[in-house]
Amino acid sequence: MDQFDQSLEVFMDNVGWLAPFLFILLHLLRPLLFLPVIAVCIAGGYLFGFFEGAFLSFIGLTLMSWVSYILVNKFPKFQAKMSRLKDKIFPDRTLSVAQVMILRIMPFVHFHLLSLYLMEMTKSLKEYMVISALGLIAPAVLYTAFGRAISELPWYLTLSMFLLLAVVFSFIEKFQNSRPDSN
Repeated sequence: MDQFDQSLEVFMDNVGWLAPFLFILLHLLRPLLFLPVIAVCIAGGYLFGFFEGAFLSFIGLTLMSWVSYILVNKFPKFQAKMSRLKDKIFPDRTLSVAQVMILRIMPFVHFHLLSLYLMEMTKSLKEYMVISALGLIAPAVLYTAFGRAISELPWYLTLSMFLLLAVVFSFIEKFQNSRPDSN
């Protein structure tokens, strides 16, 4: 692992001012490389530090949201595939914006699937991008700042964190369903 760290540092020194652009490009290529969001954000924190890493991750994730919008609206097969995945993972369920934001914080939840939910809730690209960008601040900051710590936590603390997020997710759903204007 030390050799990998040293190789990464040498690579970053050699690419210089291109490093931030390459990192943002990595965010855009991440789905094709089957890399989880959390892994790329952790790398951003390691390579660029907290503030720059979080900012670059936010930019990369926001651009990925825009790409998701384009893919869904320009390629019917992609939209159909995402809709089937949505029906398989969350059958007969409508999520609120707050629930999508909670799910965005959870690692390994399908990015494009959550984007599809937001697209269905919004009326325009502008509205989608604003809501999506607001929802990407927390994952970019949390994964960059705490990603390494989370990945090094004992399994029972990691499981406890996921359970806490699941409880918050369920609470939001029950609160939403109990409101008189929820129908």
